[in-house]
Amino acid sequence: MSEVYTVVPGANLPEITVSPAAKQEKPQEFPKESTYGKIPAVPVMEAVDGIRFDFNRGLRVLLPENGKEYQVTFYDLDEDVTLYRADVKPGSFLESRKKFYIRFRLIISEKGGGKELFRYDMDLKDQLVMLQLPVDTIGDSIAWFSYAERFQKKHQCRLVCVMTEKIASILRKQYPEMTFITKEETGQYTPYATYCLGLFFHDDTDNQVSDFRFVGLHRTAGAILGLEDLSDIPPRFDLSAPRKIKEKYVCIGAHSSSQAKYWNNPFGWMKVVKFLKENGYRVLAIDRSPVYGAGLTWNWIPYGAEDFTGDLPLQERIDLIKDADFFIGLSSGLSWLAWGCGVPVVMISGFTHPFNEFYTPYRITSRHTCNSCWNDMKVEFDHHDFFWCPRHKGTDRQFECTRFISPEQVIHTIQKIPSFRITA
Repeated sequence: MSEVYTVVPGANLPEITVSPAAKQEKPQEFPKESTYGKIPAVPVMEAVDGIRFDFNRGLRVLLPENGKEYQVTFYDLDEDVTLYRADVKPGSFLESRKKFYIRFRLIISEKGGGKELFRYDMDLKDQLVMLQLPVDTIGDSIAWFSYAERFQKKHQCRLVCVMTEKIASILRKQYPEMTFITKEETGQYTPYATYCLGLFFHDDTDNQVSDFRFVGLHRTAGAILGLEDLSDIPPRFDLSAPRKIKEKYVCIGAHSSSQAKYWNNPFGWMKVVKFLKENGYRVLAIDRSPVYGAGLTWNWIPYGAEDFTGDLPLQERIDLIKDADFFIGLSSGLSWLAWGCGVPVVMISGFTHPFNEFYTPYRITSRHTCNSCWNDMKVEFDHHDFFWCPRHKGTDRQFECTRFISPEQVIHTIQKIPSFRITA
């Protein structure tokens, strides 16, 4: 393939990538490090004179090798602004830099701004649209999926959701109007438009409207999809299974994927579990593993909690959580799962700002310590550092955001929950 080059049509207009036409007809794959599925290599819509276009990860236009140059214009209908206008050589492949939802207008004219040959306004109604939710983590997918239904209803499109099967399995029956597939199946589809949901790092504002640290974990998905309503709406789960445990009980999730997410108070869980048991509750630890960590640091489920850990289907976790009086957890997937189950969620988190997750009146943080580094625009999360603490790593202040959350603060919060029942 020839060298990809960039055309800058004007000082006030954003760049757009132009490259020679792809010769292969196999679906386009993203880079190896990407977890997204495929999109068609060749745009699926026909314009004029053999020109093809679509809206799969931005507006894409493919000019044929017919010896003719055309003037191509990309226009944002909602913001009433021309994004790109230039004469383009035959055989070129154009892609808009912005990959989030934009209501594009495509105009194709004769070279030099002559006769207009083609005009098309993007309209998703009745079209096949693909939303790609690539990650295998529970919390991210549940957080982002809450905007999928709103997007489908707004545009009345035929929606295909790409996600891991373990998460699709708890959503498919609740959303029969959507099609759920894995990323391995994406090559079988020819969507009109594709949008990729995710957290894009390195100050990326081509794939997301605003940096996710500023918008919040889940609301960034709504912004990518161009939705005005970014409010918290939990997904619908199947809550019809009969209750399995007669006694009153609480579910807890003590593990997470990074030490910064843990409740690092060494006595916290032990005292809270003791308090709950003294008040007649069974305390069920429902993490995937009884122990998790890295290097010389390993975290066990809290002393006194019953070991209900295991790599179980998510529906089994839902069947257990839904009848709990409440759930206590971290800024992690099980808290998002409990949110969808409709039970009160006590969330202990210091490294995220409260706007980062769904609203719960039982959110616990400390205002007297370093906090909210995850949402600090000056630092960036390191996925490869289990002990990431960008401001105080290696000092006696490391992880102080949760070390100084006391068990008494958590207990006082639990006592505010209407379903909390004190044993007489």
